[in-house]
Amino acid sequence: MGWCACFDGGNKQRRREEDRLASAEARARAAEAAQKRQEEFEKSAAGRAARAQLQAMNKQSAAPDKVVDGLRCHFRCPDCGQFM
Repeated sequence: MGWCACFDGGNKQRRREEDRLASAEARARAAEAAQKRQEEFEKSAAGRAARAQLQAMNKQSAAPDKVVDGLRCHFRCPDCGQFM
């Protein structure tokens, strides 16, 4: 007497659960490695320079626009430097 070709004695479900657990562990390890790389970058000279550049950009964008004749100026003339 033979078995049905699709019957594997529950191994398929067990393998699926093992694969799911292995994937979850791999994602956790990848997240830890990414966190470690981020921390190392922030401690490096390049990381400090990037942080300083972002702070300078944020400070510049927070500065109010110059007001001329009650109008907000959005750019300068490249030739004479006047606000337009």
